[in-house]
Order: sequence, then structure tokens, then C-alpha cells
Amino acid sequence: MREYHWRHVVTFDETNLVGNVYFAQFLHWQGHCREMFLARHAPGVLKELSGGGLVLATTSCSMEYFGECFAFDEVDIAMTLRERWRSGLRMAFDFRRDDRLVARGEQGVACLRRTGSGVEPVDVPDELVTALAPYELVR
Repeated sequence: MREYHWRHVVTFDETNLVGNVYFAQFLHWQGHCREMFLARHAPGVLKELSGGGLVLATTSCSMEYFGECFAFDEVDIAMTLRERWRSGLRMAFDFRRDDRLVARGEQGVACLRRTGSGVEPVDVPDELVTALAPYELVR
């Protein structure tokens, strides 16, 4: 099993009045990591999302915090596929600063297709299944 890594440098606008990273930023970074994975490993899925037909809807997200980050810290975000089912995924995220775990999160995603009457569940696109396969946690 491999981890997909995305590195982020914290900026002042991501910190609060105390000077540390505001907790909601970690959830925001989960989304950035997921989007960069799609751009690099599943561009066809990204194109489908842009075209308006496919929807990857976040159905759940969670975070646990173990340490603080501050402006100009470099945060390494490691994403793995925790679970996959017919029309959805659950990903895990580890946030590290200086090789120290500062936060851990999860995100559930449903694959949907827009229809004339709303959205309906669809299978996870084959391109995404293939792209995520090396990052799946072995049970």
C-alpha cells in the first residue's frame, strides 16, 4: 500500500488570532488533496466533474487533532483509500509536520450522476478505481 502525498505550506490567512491554523483548514486541505489526486491520476474523472454530469459528493468527514501548525509550516498530507463500495469511497488522511502526526481525518464520498430530476447513485468510475487501487489499505 502506498500513500498519495500532497504538500501544503501554511499561509497567514489560514491561521486564527492566536496564530495557529484554524481547525476547519484541515478539512479544506482534505479537499485540496483529493482534487490534486484527481488532476494527477484521474484527469478523465475531473473532466466529467467539470462537465456537470458526474458528482463526487462528500457525505461525511471527520478530524482528530494532535498538534498545532503555524504560518509557513510545511504540512505533508498523506491520503489512502480506506474502503470502496459500488457507488462510494472512504479515504483516510494523515497530516504531518516535521514527520510528526498533527491530525488525522476521514472523508466519505458518494458517486452520483445528475439527471433531469436530481441525482442518482452510479458506480465509482473505472478510471478512479484503477487510480486508487495502489493506495487502498490492505485488510
